[in-house]
Amino acid sequence: MATKTLSVDEEAYRILARARKAPDESFSKVIKRARWDGGLRRCRDVLSRARGDMDPKVLDRLDRAQKDDRPPDDPWHP
Repeated sequence: MATKTLSVDEEAYRILARARKAPDESFSKVIKRARWDGGLRRCRDVLSRARGDMDPKVLDRLDRAQKDDRPPDDPWHP
């Protein structure tokens, strides 16, 4: 299997080392077990998973609408 060499700072190394389930577990296995924050979810991402491929134009309009959505000036009277 091909490998890549990575450089990490001391803090990242300690985090990886503490995340090992056993002293001989490889860092590759630790990284593969990790759950990564995907960042902010967009309408496009959610709808694509829910309904399969949708028209990109529709998804772009939904993304713009979500971005431009603002709360009302008076939350009690929309």
